[in-house]
Amino acid sequence: MSETKTPALPPALSPALCAKLGRLFTPEDVNQACDLLQTGCGNALPLVSSDEQIERIRSAVLKMSCGSLTRLIAAIAHAQADWRDTLVGVGFADDARQHLAWLEA
Repeated sequence: MSETKTPALPPALSPALCAKLGRLFTPEDVNQACDLLQTGCGNALPLVSSDEQIERIRSAVLKMSCGSLTRLIAAIAHAQADWRDTLVGVGFADDARQHLAWLEA
């Protein structure tokens, strides 16, 4: 008899990501954007081994969205296909900590 494993929940959004979401999206769109970002950019991303990597990718997706739900959905799909291209596209590829400065800006 085989056991079925429950998939791990994606890590929660960091306070810095939540704050940036609030600055980028309208109050009406914040909750939906938060849900999309948490569920679409989480444990299911290929070749991601840490919460720090997920935070970096989520930041890149959020930057790519420019505060638009439509663009956020497209950016999540792009990251799911190859998140490395997403990092390059927003300038987060060269330094694993570049996203932190953007989150604070």
